[in-house]
Amino acid sequence: MDTRVLRYVAAVAEEGNLTRAAERLFVSQPALTKQIKHLEKQLGFPLFTRSRAGMTLTEPGRVFAERLPRLLADWDHLLADTNSAASRAAFVLRVGFVASAANEATQVIVAAFTRMRPDWKVEMRQAAWSNPSAGLVDRDVAVAFVRLPFPGQDDVRVELLLTEPRCVALPASHALAGGEQPLAFRELLDEPVVAAPRETGAWSDYWVATEERNGHPIRIGAVTEHPDDWLSAIANGYGIAFPPESSARFYSRPGIVYRPLDGISPSQVAIAWTPIADRDPVVQDFVHCCLAAFGKKKRPAAETSR
Repeated sequence: MDTRVLRYVAAVAEEGNLTRAAERLFVSQPALTKQIKHLEKQLGFPLFTRSRAGMTLTEPGRVFAERLPRLLADWDHLLADTNSAASRAAFVLRVGFVASAANEATQVIVAAFTRMRPDWKVEMRQAAWSNPSAGLVDRDVAVAFVRLPFPGQDDVRVELLLTEPRCVALPASHALAGGEQPLAFRELLDEPVVAAPRETGAWSDYWVATEERNGHPIRIGAVTEHPDDWLSAIANGYGIAFPPESSARFYSRPGIVYRPLDGISPSQVAIAWTPIADRDPVVQDFVHCCLAAFGKKKRPAAETSR
């Protein structure tokens, strides 16, 4: 059974409302509904009674939901301890990242960590855009470079590393591809966009700049999960995108033009880790190297969980 679905049930049980739970989980409401219905079919009984007032636990659902927090906590500890043991046996620290979140400072960070832990190696694991926590939520990794906001952010430790402006990526054939002056976001409201999978909820909304549109309809030209597909979709004219400015360095290729953009929120890069990794000295050494690379100091644990 997918533990992600169990986390969905726990969130809906706590919120008592699908919309609020979907926003908290950074998933779309239809995707959340579908996953819960699938679980109920597997179990053979309903977990919730649905009404206009919200989602109310059935009696079996109440018993199920009451035991979920302990079950999930035990599972997280099991995965963390197992992954930690495997890493220690191989002297390999697995670090997740979402495309371009592992920025130019990554080499400096890895070099500093290697000096601190000369017997250890860092294994970078790139995640698809359908997994914007870069493996943290699924406990595939204990630490990851991420872009904020991401699903499950409230359940992990987060330290901001840098903030960078966003730009617009256009097909070279686009009428606005020429020039170096910043474009205004309002000029692009009617353009089709290349988006992340809708199932990622607010993550997808952020990258198509839903908030800045003030209700203006969004035209989705293509949906992609990987950088190569994203680049191809833009170059082939299916849509534009609003990536971080560093994308112009990381993903420069024929057929795509990057231009500065005004009127859109910046992107934030952070290092994030699971709360269980608070007690892992290897992970904490890596976090220290990340913060030192940007001249920052680690905050108290209570603050990094926000």
